[in-house]
Order: sequence, then structure tokens, then C-alpha cells
Amino acid sequence: MSQGSFVFTSTALRSLQQDQDLLDRHRRLRQLATPVVTGYLLRKEAREKKTDSRFTPAETPCPRICHDLVVQNALYTGDLEAVNHLFPKGSPVNLVIQPQGGTLRWEAEGNVRGLWSLTYEQELTTPLHITAGRGFTECLRHLLLRGASVDLAPGGTTALHEACEECQPECVKLLLSHGANANAVNEDGLMPLHVCTELDSLECAKLLIQYGASINGRSTDENDVPLHVAARHGLPGHVDLYLRYGGIVDRQNDEGHTPLNAACAHPQDLPALERYHHVCQLLVAAGADVHTIDEDKQTPLHFACKNVNPDVVNLLLQNNACVNTMSYSGDAPMHNILKVVAYKTEQHPERVVQALLNYGSIRVWPGALPKVLKHCCTSPRTIEVLLNSYDRIKITDTWLEAVPAEVFKKHQEFYDSLFALTNCPRSLQHLARCRIRTFLEGRVHKVVPKLGLPTFLKNYLLLEFRDYLH
Repeated sequence: MSQGSFVFTSTALRSLQQDQDLLDRHRRLRQLATPVVTGYLLRKEAREKKTDSRFTPAETPCPRICHDLVVQNALYTGDLEAVNHLFPKGSPVNLVIQPQGGTLRWEAEGNVRGLWSLTYEQELTTPLHITAGRGFTECLRHLLLRGASVDLAPGGTTALHEACEECQPECVKLLLSHGANANAVNEDGLMPLHVCTELDSLECAKLLIQYGASINGRSTDENDVPLHVAARHGLPGHVDLYLRYGGIVDRQNDEGHTPLNAACAHPQDLPALERYHHVCQLLVAAGADVHTIDEDKQTPLHFACKNVNPDVVNLLLQNNACVNTMSYSGDAPMHNILKVVAYKTEQHPERVVQALLNYGSIRVWPGALPKVLKHCCTSPRTIEVLLNSYDRIKITDTWLEAVPAEVFKKHQEFYDSLFALTNCPRSLQHLARCRIRTFLEGRVHKVVPKLGLPTFLKNYLLLEFRDYLH
């Protein structure tokens, strides 16, 4: 909520209604005092300047408000012919446009004490912002040639920010070639490189660096560098670019996140898993520390488990990530994965549990297994790999009640094999597996692949899935 604003209430509405006459009169007086520009006035002023010998190009008129829908329509549709007509040589191009938003708020009326109005929030923009953000390159070029101020930011952001955010490389190049500041900071404390958050913004990022953008420039609020932003959004091309131009791989932001932490921590859906794995590969290859903890003592492995990215989990473990580090909340990576299994079954959480166990992760206290079964029963393979790390399990009625009927029916073959163990011991083969794994505690992943055993037995020792228990 901005300063001078408060939440709408019925009491405030009654107060406004009582002062309606005074409010209307005040609005009319303010409108009369506001300089408003129309398409007609733009052309009229251009004609007058041609005959006014006192006018010099060095003069920079202050931006004025433009409410003319004809002007706005020409800009928003990229109508080059109309823009040429409406902005002839000598016309003012540093206009401020106020498109209405959809949010109402109470706002103090100027310097009138005790007088408030219910108004639409308005985002200030300019012709340069509109054309740059929509990729209307020729319209943008025309405005720049007419002297538009390239770094004008009435709404708190520059046209360069707008073009980068909307992935418009031609407009970015045009703005930079006309002197746009590649390190300008918007109202959110972000430089143009910080708003390159889409895969298609890579060319924009290259141009910014070419024109002097700071590769390790920090954002005001979070102290993010561009590498944080690229990693957080899963942009391997950007990460590779920033690393090649000197991006600091282990710089921490205000939360204690390095770019690797940021990549692992950002929510990831199934289609994005490969991109984030590629990003993490680039960062680790550049020397990123896999042990860095944030302010909550969470490591990249904690986050990768929470987001269920099996390839990233394997990458971190292969680079000596500690499998049993506890966060401030007392959670190890194993806790993080088991909490989200039910919501991420399509991302193969069983692979994460398998990897953690093979690298020596702590196991669930046996008394808590019924609770784990209840929350993870939609992923039978997760249950399988978890239970296969115990030499014996005691199945009770609580276990039977933990699996809903519809889940049991969907995975009946597996759950039949599980509940068949109620009165039966585990097989001798399984007991031998558990004994070997106990002896190799924490070294299973290193030793087993080197044993001269058939592939089937190696996989068996590494808890490979069989979709039933015996």
C-alpha cells in the first residue's frame, strides 16, 4: 500500500459521500490546471516552433500528460503512418500517458487536508515505453529521432527495462545505440540485466553486456546479481554467458543464496527439470560450492530434494554434497523429499529417495513408517525403496488403514506383496542385501559399482525397483 492510502471501508465511503460536492469542485479545478496534450496540439506546437525564432534545440520541455485516445491507439497498435503524422518534427515527444488499471484505492486529494477520493491506480508510461515493449522498432526509431528522452522513467522504469522484460532485442539495440543507460535502476532496484528472465531474452542480455552492463551489478532489495536471476529462472544460456563474462559464481544475496542455491530453490515443474539440471551443471563446473547454506541452514541439496529434481540431486551428491546436513528446522534432505512425494509423483521422487539412501542418508524411524506410508502411498516405488533399506518391518493394522481403497486398487499388486509380509519374514536374499549395505554404510555408491558382480546383483544392492516386495 502506497503512502497516503488506506483500505476501503464502508465508513470511509459514507464520509466521501458527505463531501461529494467539494470533491467534484476540486477535481474540476485540478483538471483545468493540468497540461493535457492531444494529437492536434502536438502538430500545432510543431508548426509554431518552426516559426518561433526564440526556440532552440537545447530546450527540453517538461513531460506533459496525454489523454488523447487517437495518440494512444497509434502507439499501442504500432501504426507507423499515424505516429509519423502525430509526431512531426518539432512536436513534443516526452509525453506521459496514464492507462487506467483495474484496482481501486483511496487516495489523498493533493494538499487538501481531510479530503480523500476513490480512484483507479494508474501506471505512468511514455510513447517510448509503449513502442519499445511491443517491439514496434520503426515507431521507436521515429520517436528517438524526434528527440525522445531515452532514459525517461515517469513510472519508475525505463524503456530499456521494458524492452528487456518483453524480450525485444531490436528495440534494446536501438535504445542502447541512442545512449540508453545499460545500468539504469528502476523503482524496484533492478538493472536491465535483472529483468532478463525469459529464455528469449538472451539476445537482450548479450546486447546489454556489449554496451557496458555490469555483470555483477546488485539489485537494491535482494542484493541479487544477474547470475542469481538467470539461475533462479532456469536459463542455461544466460548462466553460460554471465560466467564467461566474469559472473561471480558463489556470491551470496541477502538470503544467503548463491546462484546454485537459487537454482535449486526455485519451484520447478516437470518440463523445467532438464533446464535447471543444465544450469546446475554449468555452475558446479564453474566451481560453485555445493555446501553453501542460506540463513535457514538449507543447502542446495535440501532445495533439490524439496523440488524433486532427481538429476540435480545426483549431481550434487556426486560432487560430495553432505546427505545428512540438518536445517534450522531439524530437517535433513530425506525429510524434504518425503514431505512432497504426494504432490510430485510424476517427477520420480523414488529416484531421489534411492540416491539419498545409497549415499548414506539417515532413515525414517520405524515407528513413523505408517505415517510415511499414508502420505507417500500414491508412489509405490518410493515406499518400496524406503522399506528395502530395513532388514525387517512390523506391519500392523495401522499400515492397512494408511492406504486408501482407491490407491490400493490402483497399485494392488504392489500392496498385496507388502501386506503379505504381515506374518512372513523378509527373504534371505533381502537380508543378505541389508547386511552388505550396513557394512558399506555411506560407501554403497562407491564400492558396489566396483564389485565384480553381475549387473542384476549390483542393481539389487543399489535398491533398484522391482515393483513388489519379497
